[in-house]
Amino acid sequence: MHEPDTIDIAILKTLQNEGRISNAALAERVGLSASACSRRLDILEKSGVIKGYHARLSHKALNYRMIAIVHISLSGQFAKTLTEFEAAVKRCPNVLVCYLMSGEYDYILRVAARDLEDYERIHRDWLSALPHVVKINSSFALREIIDRPNVGMG
Repeated sequence: MHEPDTIDIAILKTLQNEGRISNAALAERVGLSASACSRRLDILEKSGVIKGYHARLSHKALNYRMIAIVHISLSGQFAKTLTEFEAAVKRCPNVLVCYLMSGEYDYILRVAARDLEDYERIHRDWLSALPHVVKINSSFALREIIDRPNVGMG
């Protein structure tokens, strides 16, 4: 695993805020030549520090106005059970995030829906059909306060 130094951290901070910045502008911002900056980016990408480059879409603008936080309990935590559930949940297009948890529930999901009727469809056609599910508990977000795409550095 590549351990980022202060220049790498400067590159990462800049990319988090300006993902479309050109290599030349990035190099200038962090005090490197364009070729040295490009080499560092290549190392950060190949080592997995940078996982990809994405457009951050507005769910509201795309008419997904409801976010549900869904707690799921499975019939057990056997390797086969977890593997089958995880493979199936990855196919659900409305699931934005899925975490394997410790504690009362086995998984927590963040699910986007257009409205309550759409969530009912997602619950019926997708969530209830996931393998090994014995309990689903859904809560609905009233207002988003923070949605950070990345962890703060420095």
